[in-house]
This record gives sequence, C-alpha cells and structure tokens, in this order.
Amino acid sequence: MQRLVLFDLDNTLVNLDEAFREWAAEFADEHGLGDKAVNWLLVLDQAGYPHREVFFGKVRERFALPESVEELWSRYRKRMPYLVRCRPEVMDGLSRLRAFGWKVAIVTNGTADNQLGKIQRTGLTEAVDAYALSGLEGVRKPDVGLFEIAAKRCGMSLADGGWMVGDHPVADIGGGRAAGLRTVWVDRGTRPNQEHEADHVVTDVLQAMEILYGER
Repeated sequence: MQRLVLFDLDNTLVNLDEAFREWAAEFADEHGLGDKAVNWLLVLDQAGYPHREVFFGKVRERFALPESVEELWSRYRKRMPYLVRCRPEVMDGLSRLRAFGWKVAIVTNGTADNQLGKIQRTGLTEAVDAYALSGLEGVRKPDVGLFEIAAKRCGMSLADGGWMVGDHPVADIGGGRAAGLRTVWVDRGTRPNQEHEADHVVTDVLQAMEILYGER
C-alpha cells in the first residue's frame, strides 16, 4: 500500500535560518556595515515579516543603501540557493521512505526562482517524487489547493489520506489538517506556547521520519 507524505522546505528539509545567518554576514561585509548590522538583520528576520520586499525596504532605509528594494530582493533570491543545505541524513531518510513505498513531495511557499533554486541546488529534485511551489502554482499554503497539486503529481489523492510535515503551525499544520492529512509539527522553539492541533510534535525532521517509518 502506497502512502503519501508532504514536506515543507524551509526549516524543515533545509535549514533556512543557518543559511540566512551566512547571508547576513556576507551582506554586511559586502556593504561595509559591521558586525552590529549582522545582529540587526537577524533580529529583523525573526520579526517575521510576511514578504522579503518589506524586509528589504527596512534594510535599505536603515543603511541608506543605493540599490532599490527590488534589486536587493533579487540578489538575495539568487544567492540563497547556494547557501541552504540539506543534511545527508535527511536525504537518506527521504530515500528510505521511498524505498518503503511512500510517495514523497515538497510543498512550499515562496518565489519560484528562490525555492526551485534551493530544491535543485541541494539535490532534493531527485530525492522526492514531486514538488508544488506557490510561486509557480499561484496558490499558497494553507490553501488546500497547493496540497492537492502535490498529491496529484505523486499519482495520489488527498482523499486517500497521508501526512504533512512542517515547521509552520498555520501554513503546514493548519493547512495539512484542512487537506485531510495527519500532521507532524517541527517545533524549532521559535514559537513558545504556540497552540496547534498537530498529531505529533518533534524538534527535527528526522524524528518525523521515524514516526512515518512506524506507519508502514
């Protein structure tokens, strides 16, 4: 019997926070902003702005940068795929799931160039059966439509059930539940006392995979 599991990308399969720290250090060095600027960028990132255009608008204003917001945002998108990494043990875990008969897909919000670049550069393109990117499909999590696209590309239907694994309690857990999926929340400790309705809570995607292995 085939089973379906959908994974979020950023801070689930790949460590976006680590990549962002590298980017922030590079950015500050490139513009001669100093170490304090790195900390400021990290704090601004944790503030959770819904779109990077807003983020870069604040960055440009803070440091009186000559580049436009659009240019800063574009350069960030081009650079990030080279900074994100998918741990070998996560890649092995995906391979193991597929060997056990699971259909595996990535469901992620974000611009097409940035997210597709991450998937391709990390090797995740070959490690999963399919992916659905909001920037390509025109629909964002938690909308059920993005989950439906991913399931269909795996030759599956949401009506058959499955799992959603991700770090966002609304986009991933709320969206997954709305799609009729069981859910695993990867709690990275950034949302203390966060209310959720996940079936399981873990601190690392590898723990989520162990739960799935037990579902064979």
